[in-house]
Order: sequence, then C-alpha cells, then structure tokens
Amino acid sequence: MPFSDYNVAIIGAGPVGLFSALRLSNLGVSCVVLEAENELPEDLRASTFHPPTLDILEDAGIADRLIAQGRVCPTWQIRRHPDHDYVEFDLSVLSEDTRHPYRLQCEQSRLCKLLLKEVLEREKIDVKFGYRLTDLTQDDTRVSLAFETSDGAETIEARYVIGADGSRSQVRQALNFPFEGLTYPETTILATTRFPFEEHLPNLSGINYVWKEGGTFSLLHLPDLWRCSLYPDADEDIEDALKPESIQRKLQEIVPNEDGYEVEDTRRYRIHMRIVDDYRNGRVILAGDAAHINSPSGGMGMNGGLHDAWFLTQALHEVDQGAPIERLDRYTRQRRPVAEEQILKQADANRKRMQERNPERRSEMFAQLKEKVSSRDTLHAHLLHSSMIAGWRQSMAID
Repeated sequence: MPFSDYNVAIIGAGPVGLFSALRLSNLGVSCVVLEAENELPEDLRASTFHPPTLDILEDAGIADRLIAQGRVCPTWQIRRHPDHDYVEFDLSVLSEDTRHPYRLQCEQSRLCKLLLKEVLEREKIDVKFGYRLTDLTQDDTRVSLAFETSDGAETIEARYVIGADGSRSQVRQALNFPFEGLTYPETTILATTRFPFEEHLPNLSGINYVWKEGGTFSLLHLPDLWRCSLYPDADEDIEDALKPESIQRKLQEIVPNEDGYEVEDTRRYRIHMRIVDDYRNGRVILAGDAAHINSPSGGMGMNGGLHDAWFLTQALHEVDQGAPIERLDRYTRQRRPVAEEQILKQADANRKRMQERNPERRSEMFAQLKEKVSSRDTLHAHLLHSSMIAGWRQSMAID
C-alpha cells in the first residue's frame, strides 16, 4: 500500500506504537508503523501488566497468548529483610472490577513480538524498520515526515502522526515541547538470575519490594527467572556497582549461595519524572513515554502508555469518521490528568517509600500498610489505585 494511502503514521514500534496500530486496524483505520531500529529490542524493560491493561489486551484478542507466556501473580508484597516480615496485597478483591484480578509478570519484548506478528497479518497496517525520523512539518491537511534509512533519505506524508517513540522522542523534540520534571539521584541496576529465591525466602510473592538495612531491592518473578532491582551502596559509584563482584555481593546479601549466582543479564537506568503540557500539536499527538515518564516503582509506565494508546486510537477513529480534529483534545483531557495525578504521583510515592532509610519512619509506614490490608474495604480502595483501575475510570468519565 502506498504511504499516501495511510491515515496515520506511528513513530515507534514499542508496545505503545504496535498496540496503537492494532487498535486502529480493528477500528478500520489504516496506518504505518515506522521504527528507527532494525529490529525489536530484546533488552530488559518493563515486565508488569496491570488488570485493566490485560482487559484491553483481551478485547484486542491477544491477552490469552501473553498470559500463556507470563506468570500470573495474584498478590504482591512489601517486605523487610532479613526478618522476612511482610505486608501482602491480595488482588482477588478486585474480582468484580476487572476480568483479570492479578498482575502478570512477562517481558515487554514478548508483548511486542505478539503485537508485531498480529499487525503484520493485517491489510491496513504496514511496518517499516530502519526509519529514523529527522524532521517533521505539518499544515492544515497533512504531516510531512523526513527519515534517514539505509537506502538514503525518504519523505512520507500522513494525515495524522502518533509519537510513540519513547522518552527520547524525536517527535516531541521536533514539536519543541518542553519535557518538564526531574531526574532522581539514584541509578537502578537490573540483574536477572534463575536462582530459586522462592525456595529460600519464606512466603515470597511473585512481586516483592523489600527494605533492607540502609537500602532496598526488589524481586519480580518472571516465568523462567527472577528480575532483581539493586542499587549502588553508599560508598560505590555506578561503575563499581555494575562490576560482577558487586552484583554478586548484593545478591548474596539477599540469600547466601555458596555456588555463586549465575547472572544472565544486567542493565542500568536512571529514573525520571517528566510530563509535557499538552499531548497534541495540530495533527501530531504523543503517547506513552514520549508524553510522560515516571519511576518504575509499581510498574505503571508501560501500562499507562498502553492506556494512552486505547484512548488516542478511539479519538482518531472518531475523527476518521468525520468528527472535527478538535476531538483529539479530549485525549489530552482524558489522559494527562491521570498521568500527572495518578501515575507520576503514585510512582513517586512508591519510590519515596522504598528509598526511606530511617528505621523509625519505616516502622511507622509498615504499620500503616498492615492497617491498610486489614480491612477488605481499605485494601480494595488502595488496589483500585495501585492497579490503575481508578485512573482508567477517571479517563473514561471525561468527555
């Protein structure tokens, strides 16, 4: 299909871009996905899927395949180490609020592969890898996109553009949108291992955020391995903390293992909290990390981006059916307040709680959390927010 026949060009073949393409196809809107890299990435990224995300993936026809590749986690915990005391959050109380009252632990890359396979089978979608955006201009009728490819420069036009190209979004930069916020001081180190922590730490959940003396770590159980979030010690710089002996020492502090840990992969990343003022400029609209980024504590970033994609594609469908272009402003009204008030603030609060170092303050917070889960009503209210159902409902209520 010639590019001139596409209604929507989607920049970025991550989960937000590919899900946007699938949704548009299901709604009868043609589109093209253009990705700067030559293939889908396999590196460590998001791994938590919340209940409303699984609901919309089910509506799109792919949730069952994703669930089959992941680990269903009906609970999550905040723990203390090494005394192993914990507060457990049981998501079964959400059974009347969602068709999926649990979190799913599954690599983001698995979702992208499923989405890519699905969209490549659709007649109204095309996917192009190796297209790096270099410029963007627009008028009242179309958007012109300039790309650098292995075959040289190429210009593509579309009626609308979705910028789903991540936190370093070239689309956002082309629009000169400020990305206000902050960068947190700590660096997180992700390490994966097949060591069976569940056989050594009593009553361990599939999702665990843990206080230790003077620090914190987390353990997330994927189908075949554990994903461990570690942090440099007070006297370490990041380069020292990334050394194999430092990662070994930190894992040994969790569970002593005389055979040593076989670490399969590591990755470091900085944590940010940023958001744009408006998600739209003319015919160009931002979604996911291109519009907002947050601490990964609580696993809400990718999920929020997928929710963005659902509401944005609904708005684009209505415009495609004849609604005025101003209908796209409803998408910003629906999603930006949720990103700012629910996702960014919750993720920031989650991070601050786990970064707390004062023992007395930790004890107070731990007691408050235990009180929260002691009543079904207070647990339910808390999980509506932490599981992103409240944010989804807030968006749905905005016209």
